Amino acid sequence: MQTIRLTVNEQPHETQAGKRLGTLRDEVKPEADVLILDGAPCPPERRLTGGEHIVLIQRGEIPSEADLESLMVARHTPGVHEAMKHGVVGVAGLGGLGSNAAVALARMGVGTLIVADFDVVEPSNLNRQQYFIEHIGAYKTDALVDILTKINPYIRVEAHRVLLDRDNIPEIFRRAKVILECFDRADQKVMILETVAERLAEAFVVSASGLAGYGENNSIQTRQLGERIYVVGDLTREAKPGRGLMAPRVNIAAGQQANLAVSLLMDPDNVQL
Repeated sequence: MQTIRLTVNEQPHETQAGKRLGTLRDEVKPEADVLILDGAPCPPERRLTGGEHIVLIQRGEIPSEADLESLMVARHTPGVHEAMKHGVVGVAGLGGLGSNAAVALARMGVGTLIVADFDVVEPSNLNRQQYFIEHIGAYKTDALVDILTKINPYIRVEAHRVLLDRDNIPEIFRRAKVILECFDRADQKVMILETVAERLAEAFVVSASGLAGYGENNSIQTRQLGERIYVVGDLTREAKPGRGLMAPRVNIAAGQQANLAVSLLMDPDNVQL
């Protein structure tokens, strides 16, 4: 009988042509109750012809660390995944920018996230931050750890419930290769940029400024201001009456911060803005 090649849960697999999908499931993962073939749910009677991409899922199952890693490697390619797995990124401030950027980095598989904030989740935060109704009143560090571990239970999240200042920033972020500045106030932004420049001279900083309102997607850009300092935003649109902080533009900026962090982890000498 003809042998065919396909992938099962991102691993190469050989079987016989014409075999039913359900039979393959019984051989490989009999507990699976969701059968995905080439991106769509498929009945077990479907016969296989070769080249199919199959995912076998047990509802409610949390993949093992090895299984999840193999899935990440397949999506990112091995070199990218290794760089992400060993990467350390700090997130200073866990509001609209920080919470959204941290979620993106967790989905990328960044191995260690160092997150810091002193605040609690308020109802008004839900218009742009990655929290849910159930998190209202919780410390943002606790709420974000809850969210990140649901996305990827195998990354390391170091959470610091603290008001960041010139004295504690060097110790908290000493292992971070990239630090995302995600504060609201201008004086806090200046403080962390100066502190990192003076005491964490090997770290990259990705700051943000000018995110308020809605519209004008393309005005949010990333600029390099120094050898290790980048700023995301339009640098002008501050929050004021009639121009609040809203999820779409904040998310665009947070995505640019996270994307730049990935670039800096991968190849800091050849970053493309």
